[in-house]
Amino acid sequence: MVKRFFMGPSGYTASSARLLLQLPSFQRKLFLSGLDAIAIVLSVWLSIWLRLSHPFPIELAGLAWLLIAAPLLGLSIYALTANYRSLTRYTGSLSIYRLAFRNALLVLSLAMLGLLFRLPLPPRSSWVLLWLLVTILTGSLRFVLRDLLLFIGRVRRGEALRVVIYGAGSAGVQLAHALTNSVSHRISFFVDDSPLLWNREINGVPIVPPQVLHEQAASVDQVLLAIPSLSRSQRRHIVDAMQSLDVPVLQVPSIVDITSGLARIDALRPIAIEDLLGRDPVLPDPGLLRAGIEGRSVCVTGAGGSIGSELCRQILRLSPRLLILLERSEASLYYLHRELTALLPASTQLLPVLGSAGDFPLVEALLREQAVEVVFHAAAYKHVPLVEANPLAALANNVCSSRVLCSAAACSGVDLVLLISTDKAVRPTSVMGASKRLAELVMQAAAQEESGTRFAMVRFGNVLGSSGSVVPLFRSQIEAGGPVTLTHPEIIRYFMTIPEAAQLLLQSAVLAESGDLLLLDMGEPVRIKALAEQMVRLSGLSLRNAARPDGDIEILCTGLRPGEKLYEELLIDADSEPTAHPLIYRAREQFLPADQLWPQLDALERAIANHDISLCLDLLTCLVPEWQRDGDASTG
Repeated sequence: MVKRFFMGPSGYTASSARLLLQLPSFQRKLFLSGLDAIAIVLSVWLSIWLRLSHPFPIELAGLAWLLIAAPLLGLSIYALTANYRSLTRYTGSLSIYRLAFRNALLVLSLAMLGLLFRLPLPPRSSWVLLWLLVTILTGSLRFVLRDLLLFIGRVRRGEALRVVIYGAGSAGVQLAHALTNSVSHRISFFVDDSPLLWNREINGVPIVPPQVLHEQAASVDQVLLAIPSLSRSQRRHIVDAMQSLDVPVLQVPSIVDITSGLARIDALRPIAIEDLLGRDPVLPDPGLLRAGIEGRSVCVTGAGGSIGSELCRQILRLSPRLLILLERSEASLYYLHRELTALLPASTQLLPVLGSAGDFPLVEALLREQAVEVVFHAAAYKHVPLVEANPLAALANNVCSSRVLCSAAACSGVDLVLLISTDKAVRPTSVMGASKRLAELVMQAAAQEESGTRFAMVRFGNVLGSSGSVVPLFRSQIEAGGPVTLTHPEIIRYFMTIPEAAQLLLQSAVLAESGDLLLLDMGEPVRIKALAEQMVRLSGLSLRNAARPDGDIEILCTGLRPGEKLYEELLIDADSEPTAHPLIYRAREQFLPADQLWPQLDALERAIANHDISLCLDLLTCLVPEWQRDGDASTG
């Protein structure tokens, strides 16, 4: 027996408590009722003792009826008011408030019973004392049982994770409460940047400055970032400071997801690299968004692509009269149409069109018959190595379709055609970049002709999560156990999220004048090697290198691919000027007049039709003289 008593947490106490958990529901309620009855009787005796200053006063014999009536009445009231329906392990303040109300009914019932049957009554002040005592004892009983059940759950599940909650605000407190009930985590301490909170506590858990986390990182299993309102730059600063700790960092959902009911405070998730990259987003101007779309007929070419599909989603929220999805991929069009149909406002029509933006009869008829007012030209081939290997297809899709669209729009009375371009069009070193620059020249030439249509273009860098983006590639390589491959250790890129890029495109449509080149502020450039290293650490893994040969993931440099640049630019030879939007700039760059460009494009289209790659590339070199066709890509 002595041996069992000293068996520790997994021994006598836990074994006996497990028997309680295994009892059927009725027997558990009977057990709790017995404890309540004892607490009520004890409360009656204590109230008489404290009031009369003697544990066994002479008056106790006359008041013995209270010791019998109190538990009988109390248990009856508890049963009738569903006191035993709630789960003890989740007892909280609301349960105690309800218990206090039930105990008030008990005291009133006892007083009325005594008056009705002319029974001996204790002093009037002892009734208040009785209510306080019975509430304290029965409430304490529930808290003790709750903590015992939580302890049992922790023993049954094994050792809990030792976690630190970063953020001692309301979100941190809610998270701590949720984790306490889940018994899967043990909170070591809170971390907060505010000196006003240091050396204070939340439910017995200390609040410490960030440097304590660095000192005690070896005893921490996880860091939980519980500040849902953090900006991207603030989150990046905190995560960067914790990168050397080799401790996994999880975060609570965003404040938008929590308040909208899409996620609970304890729905923890790893920090995605998208949460750290780029500039803090600027809220869109609702006036600019709606002015270009609401009530209008809009067409998106390449609607099934990464940018095109997000454009369609955001356009739909702005209630256009008609949204046309022009896409040559049947599968992409099918899935996008099915998704958007479920979101379709009553005032909007949705028209899926399976076809190419380079098909003039189709495009011209579509724009004219549907009275299209705005066209977002997102159809393009964009993957540098694939385009380098298939230049004819790229020129046909990126250049010829732009010319078709301009001609069809001018004939059909379209108000605006907005080309979605790329920073790779600036001093291009690839066929893809040169083809996109030539598409810009087509728009600029079309803008010089008197047609009533505004032709403009928007140029920006990489978007996170788009098809072919480096982030999904790195993520899949990390999940496969590595290695993570990049082309050059010094390569840098600009990044923007797809939703933010789409928002800025929609606002650009209102600001654009014919012939404009609009530039999106991409924030600070990112070194791709640092990006890869951070993604490995965010996955809870370590880097394998010469200093740490036993690490999890290795990073290998494979050399620049054909046509790839070390860094990208947004301007060729012009200066930009601000617009009404703080992240959108306007520039005017040199262009070829229409009477010089169109004949050469005719020759290019003939060469494409004849599959004459050499002539196509010669013409492309002539039309885009800044293209570094055979130059060293590493020069930028």
